[in-house]
Amino acid sequence: MSSAGLEIKGLGKRYGNSVIVDDLSLQVRDGELLVLVGPSGSGKSTLLRLIAGLIPHDSGQLLIGGRDVGDLAPEQRDVAMVFQSYALFPHLSIYDNLAFGLRARKVAKTLIAERIAPVAKALGLEPMLSRFPRQLSGGERQRVALGRAMLREPKLFLMDEPLSNLDAQLRVQTRAEIMRLHQRLKTTIIYVTHDQIEALSMGERIGVLRGGKLEQIGSPKQVYEHPRNLFVARFIGSPPMNTFPVKAAPPDQVAWNGQMLTVPTVRQTGIAPGTALILGVRPEHVFLKGSRWAIGAPPAQTITATVDVVESAGDQLFLLLELAANGVQLEQSPESGKATLIARAEPDFQVKRGDQVELWFYSDAIHLFDASTEVAIGPQP
Repeated sequence: MSSAGLEIKGLGKRYGNSVIVDDLSLQVRDGELLVLVGPSGSGKSTLLRLIAGLIPHDSGQLLIGGRDVGDLAPEQRDVAMVFQSYALFPHLSIYDNLAFGLRARKVAKTLIAERIAPVAKALGLEPMLSRFPRQLSGGERQRVALGRAMLREPKLFLMDEPLSNLDAQLRVQTRAEIMRLHQRLKTTIIYVTHDQIEALSMGERIGVLRGGKLEQIGSPKQVYEHPRNLFVARFIGSPPMNTFPVKAAPPDQVAWNGQMLTVPTVRQTGIAPGTALILGVRPEHVFLKGSRWAIGAPPAQTITATVDVVESAGDQLFLLLELAANGVQLEQSPESGKATLIARAEPDFQVKRGDQVELWFYSDAIHLFDASTEVAIGPQP
């Protein structure tokens, strides 16, 4: 199957006074699977439609395989788009749905059968070619939509939340099928989702969008472990990163809630004393005294909190903890009106609502962000 990279230069799209895609530049390597993730309204689906030519762009350039396709009609761009709605013809059999595009391009009948056979086998559609879409499950219908896109043999696949209508188990299965498809065909895929698990598990790189801008792009590991700004830090990760306002206390500490926390980044960056910062720490780096998952011995001064909610996730527990204020006004959650953080523990950790726990943060995994710009402080990969 042919494949080509994509280059976007300064792409822009407005609707009236609303900026949907804002001077966006991006390079997708030939054969890469890039996942774009972001909240609703971040411009993910609009960007795909701009690439496909379904809507015109207002500024910038789109190049596929080095060729400027900005003025070409959708059918001339050699891309295939898979939507969350399967867009199958209900009155046609699965075979005829797969064959529809080939027939429209006047491909010979015998060649159509030869082309469909390996695709149907790869996607497990062989037993259902004579059935109709209404007789298939959601996952099976999505596989048909994928198969129809594959048969176009495009240079570029565009997938717009293709699994959002499936239940959890089918999402996992179909996600694996898409990844196997990519490994087998080595074609370029741009995959849009709002699901962080999909983004982190599928993408060779992931791009995080907000307000039509690309906030960060990198490997899943880079984006998760080294978020470029506070938005990415809070958006990527489930549960999200805990964040608190603190003040720098060189040479290597920050002041928070009447306590001093050691943060190596303070020494590394030479932050001025009293600088307003945002401290970020992920739930897996909040260590509970008595937990087997805690790394190292607790420091001389631990943080006291009260257990508000215990949530079992099967292989782990997530604890919503209410912080003791220690005479300092802490930033409160707008939902609960309390100053809280989330911690993680092993599934048999003995704790219940109302218990008091002692905790500390894994200092090597603490993030710092400038309080005014919200940009990450410290070295970025």
